[in-house]
Amino acid sequence: MKKLVYLLIIPFSYLSANAQTTAEITAENPVMNAKNNSDELQNYIAEDLPWRGRRFKVTAGAFFPFNNTEVEVNGTNGNIGTDIDFERDLGFQSNTVSFFGAFEWRASRRSRFNLEYFYLKRNSEKILQKEIEFQDHTYPVDARISAFMNNEIIRFAYGYAIVSKPKYELGLLIGAHVMLADVGIRFVANTAEAEYHDNVDFTAPLPDIGIWGEFVLGKKVGLYANVNYFALKINDIDGRIISYNLSILYNVYKDFSLTAGYTGLNFRLDATRPRLDGYFKWGYNGPSLAATYSFGNHVKFYRH
Repeated sequence: MKKLVYLLIIPFSYLSANAQTTAEITAENPVMNAKNNSDELQNYIAEDLPWRGRRFKVTAGAFFPFNNTEVEVNGTNGNIGTDIDFERDLGFQSNTVSFFGAFEWRASRRSRFNLEYFYLKRNSEKILQKEIEFQDHTYPVDARISAFMNNEIIRFAYGYAIVSKPKYELGLLIGAHVMLADVGIRFVANTAEAEYHDNVDFTAPLPDIGIWGEFVLGKKVGLYANVNYFALKINDIDGRIISYNLSILYNVYKDFSLTAGYTGLNFRLDATRPRLDGYFKWGYNGPSLAATYSFGNHVKFYRH
């Protein structure tokens, strides 16, 4: 009987000692611990949050902005242009519909690059209620005019996550908004000989810096927000820009998600240049709806 007990005790003692040794080795090896935690967390992200932390993300959708536009264009002969409110004075609609697209590349766990594009085309016809000086012509009261304004915005940005956790990230942004604008007014007369028009187009690149945050609110829901600002004055150019965005993502199925957001931008440019002598002020804000497709491998997040 004693021999049987002895034979049973030896294997259990060996297994206990072996388990203790393995635990000690693992505890003394932080690299192995970090790798195990990382792999475990990576599997959680990939299986339960397929939209989170992907290398690439493509977004396209519709934007419904409310606009506020003021333009003043001086004449080449030194005449001072009229401060024109495009919505009030020229009959432009304040609320419009436009298209936007975005692409994001997460180069690493902390670094991401963004490219965004926004396009808005507007036009109007109106009988003027006040006299307008625009570039080299005078548009009198009761004149029938047609006007247009085409705007494109291309935005480049680099974001760095100062805090990068599985459920949230906080970081800094540096980038630039590049605006391409084309604005014009045409006097519509009874005869073609009496008609005349003026238009001005320009490209205005303005850098900006900001902060951003991304948060996991649930298995299928995420929140993203950013704010950007910059003011710059160089010689005969004075520009200022402030923008913000708040959007909520809902993961519909695997790599496909829908986003609903609210975006705003205020842009002002004062210049004394051959292409634009005057100022251009444009602000918009409004809701957006978009579809997002995420692909590529997941970046690795760490608990600590």
